Amino acid sequence: MARGELWLIRHGQSTANAGAATSDVGASPLTALGREQALLAARQVDRRPDLLIVSPFLRAQETAAPILERWPGTPMQVWPIQEFTYLSALKCAGLTVHERRPLADAYWRRADPGYRDGDDAESFSEFAGRLRAFDERVRTLPGFIVAVGHGQFFHAYQLALASGLEATPPWMRRFRETDLASPIENGQVVRVDLADRALYG
Repeated sequence: MARGELWLIRHGQSTANAGAATSDVGASPLTALGREQALLAARQVDRRPDLLIVSPFLRAQETAAPILERWPGTPMQVWPIQEFTYLSALKCAGLTVHERRPLADAYWRRADPGYRDGDDAESFSEFAGRLRAFDERVRTLPGFIVAVGHGQFFHAYQLALASGLEATPPWMRRFRETDLASPIENGQVVRVDLADRALYG
């Protein structure tokens, strides 16, 4: 049994990714393409995970379903690895991803780790706290671990593994630049060796 091995799987394409308007950040289901991507990701999981970690958001849970179908009896836990919700859902209700883009750009230009866009939004400092908590918790687990979640969360985790994590304006800017330049794609699998904190694959 592999020890200290972690696979990160971004959810398949959601209706929000495809351009549909949303009101609930966690409720967007997968599209037909997203379901295909989930099946392809599940086929890459070549042995039963010792634990399947899943975000509470619907699109991640739907992506995890084919893994559970392929490997029945896999233990599953829902962890708070939901996507970084830095824009207020109330302010963005009914907007498409394209319509939200000016608000997103303004948030990242601000580069203020303590800023919250609303009571229903998360500050970057809070997001960094979730990343640290995930890292600390997942390192206590032996065996083959698969986590199904979200692009920005997993990209920030990759960056943190490579260069440390700081809830500072420069780190925020660097994260935004690298996330736009090389995002984790829908259904993409990232393999992490937790034994030496090195990314591979």
